[in-house]
Formats: sequence, structure tokens, C-alpha cells
Amino acid sequence: MKIIQTSLPGVLLLEPKVFGDARGFFLESWNRQTFADLGLDLDFVQDNHSRSSKGVLRGLHYQLNEPQGKLVRVVSGAVFDVAVDLRKSSPHFGQWVGYELSAENQRMLWIPPGFAHGFQVLSETADFLYKTTAYYAQQWDRGVRWDDPVIGVEWRLDGAPTLSAKDQVLPLLQDAEAYP
Repeated sequence: MKIIQTSLPGVLLLEPKVFGDARGFFLESWNRQTFADLGLDLDFVQDNHSRSSKGVLRGLHYQLNEPQGKLVRVVSGAVFDVAVDLRKSSPHFGQWVGYELSAENQRMLWIPPGFAHGFQVLSETADFLYKTTAYYAQQWDRGVRWDDPVIGVEWRLDGAPTLSAKDQVLPLLQDAEAYP
């Protein structure tokens, strides 16, 4: 497993070893010992699978009081995946990083607790998998507007994105609840 540091400390781009031949490929997407040896001693409690169409934008989501770390990857299609630092005590508060994750490049992104997360689908459809370190807790579910000008995510939009009703009314960063 190759770890690539991002400009946001704690957010990591991961490239697993892929073994391929004429039959296809094999990769190990999660191994507790391998990750622990890399300094990521994680305890995942939930796996999620999302399928979305081109132009769908999900986010920017996070969970207060029971924050989730997320290990995310794409198994079909491609997305532009974004993490935003929402820790008020961080010198990187409100900053973002974004990477293309795809079935082709096999990259994964580790987003630690304290960050908002979102993605935009670049392909006709995308199957997006993520492991979380805390269970989903609806009462702590929060979000920040995808187009907040203070955050300034440079989405790869080709027209207006398709948003959920919830994502259409999320607050701006200045009005959102954040982590200490």
C-alpha cells in the first residue's frame, strides 16, 4: 500500500498494490494489520454502498458528536472526491482537498473524523464504497453547502449538479456547526 500525504494533515490518498493479468486483477482494499503497520489503527463498524448517476453531487456531509472516519473508494465509474477540514482549532479550517477516485485508478481516500466529505460523479454511473469508524447517527447528521464560496471547492461541473433536497438547503460554513 502506498500512502500519499495531502495538503490536509490526516487526509491520505492510498494506492493499493494491484495484481493483474489477462484474467483481471486482485487487490486488498482493507487489512487491519497492513493499515496498522502504516499508522492507521482503525476500527470500522459500518460499510456503505452508494450508486449515483453522472452529475450527481453528494455533500458536503459530516456527523457531530459521533464523528466518522471514512475510507472511500470507487468500484465502478469515477468520482471527484472532496474532504473539508471542519475543525475550528485546526490551522486548515475550511480548506479542502479533492481527488479523482475511479475503478481504473483503484485509489482510496482516508478521511479522518473532523472533516466533511462529498463527491461528484464524473462517469455515467459510479458505485462508491465507504467504510466508517462510527455508526450513522441521524441526530448528528450535518452538512455544509457544496458551493460555499469561503470553502471554494473547484468541482468539475458541466452544468448544474443534481442535488438531494437535503443538500439544497445545507448552511454555509459560517452558519454551520463545526468541530471544536
